[in-house]
Amino acid sequence: MAQIETEYFGNISYREDSVFDFPAGLPAFVNEKRFVPIESPQHSPLLFLQSMARPSLCFLALPIQVVDRDYRLAVSREDLIALELAPDRQPELASEVAVLVLLSIHDGLLSTANLMAPIVVNLKTRRALQAIRQDSVYSHQHPIPRAPSSQAGPARMEQPC
Repeated sequence: MAQIETEYFGNISYREDSVFDFPAGLPAFVNEKRFVPIESPQHSPLLFLQSMARPSLCFLALPIQVVDRDYRLAVSREDLIALELAPDRQPELASEVAVLVLLSIHDGLLSTANLMAPIVVNLKTRRALQAIRQDSVYSHQHPIPRAPSSQAGPARMEQPC
């Protein structure tokens, strides 16, 4: 197994076939093209997207179904082609693509999820992009309710990144 250095997790081992490849980078991070998803049982269902190029860059994400189980994917034809998916239909969640939402953690306020621009990952190729919706059905600041104090939900725990 290969290893990378991270600021928040130290050295971690990863499998090359687990890496998400963002050929165009991410908005505001165009040079960041490869991320390792890190899952931690004590933080489940939270997922950490660790940059392979910058040890200090780590995004917090959740599977879309955790935030909105009725979410309707709307990936543009151009993005479907970039993801190497059929351009004439929306892909199926869980079988063809993983869809993640990036989180913003706000001190003293509710955490929010970006439903307007989810991360879409082709599960077959691991090619990924941030699919910015062309409509305004969803918000880029969708509130994530705090979990009761007896549970460790994403908004209640301390985040390593």
